[in-house]
Amino acid sequence: MADAAPLLDREFLEKLERLTIHWQKSFAGLVGGHNTSRFAGAGQEFLDHRSFHHGDDLRAVNWRAYLRLEKLFLKMFQVEPRVPVRMLLDVSASMTAHAGAKLDYSRKLAAALCYVGLVRLDSIEIHGFSDRLSQRYLSTGGRHRISGVMDGIAGMTPGGRTDYLKVVREVISSYAQRGVLIIISDFLDDNGCEKALAYLADFGHELMLLHIWADEDRTPPWLGELDLRDSESGAAMKLDIDEQARSRYTLAFDEYCMELQRLALRSGGRYAGIATSQPLESVIFGDLIRVRGIA
Repeated sequence: MADAAPLLDREFLEKLERLTIHWQKSFAGLVGGHNTSRFAGAGQEFLDHRSFHHGDDLRAVNWRAYLRLEKLFLKMFQVEPRVPVRMLLDVSASMTAHAGAKLDYSRKLAAALCYVGLVRLDSIEIHGFSDRLSQRYLSTGGRHRISGVMDGIAGMTPGGRTDYLKVVREVISSYAQRGVLIIISDFLDDNGCEKALAYLADFGHELMLLHIWADEDRTPPWLGELDLRDSESGAAMKLDIDEQARSRYTLAFDEYCMELQRLALRSGGRYAGIATSQPLESVIFGDLIRVRGIA
């Protein structure tokens, strides 16, 4: 059987080279506020090279490598300690709806953010989750590790029922150190997720909420009598949908998105609503830069 294609191709990864995961808070005892502080001058520990791009500081160019290879490389240095970056990737059953479009898209987005971190020598701890944390994967060590990271993300097994309160309690009990917490999810939980997310923010984490939905989640294409079944609980419901009911549903969906956005902004975090019909490149270089999730 042929090997599965990687989540992201090399051409796309090269476009991510100059990006940085952005945070706004200053965490006690940690580098914070401006990611450029990670690229220190003389006296700091050398870690890696990356390709030189227009606008980079010429003082950080490895001129000896240029004389040998006739290609510009930028020297990168380590500044310790770093802000912890953790990522929660929703792999619950609801993410597999619509032929798995939300989960496939979320995996690619997670891999792209991990690559940005790898290039900048961040360490990103990734967890799948549904009603608990699972399938931990550590993304660290430079860009050459991206193949293993993508394999790890692609191999996360989906399923289970979402329970944000249980997951958040586990995060807080497992990680005493505050940091950036990226959550990629459809944020569908029968018990609601707002209280749990507010708990994370009150604990001191800076939240980046990346809200993934399929177009059918926001604007159902069906009219008439419908038999609906919850993908997580299996609960069934019969509904008669007309244009008016569909408009009310879309309005309620948009209000929920706005509530998630308000929750993130109140705590100094970021929110981006992302439809799976959007090209991933336009989300990375458009939406996430606009909300200052990356820079």
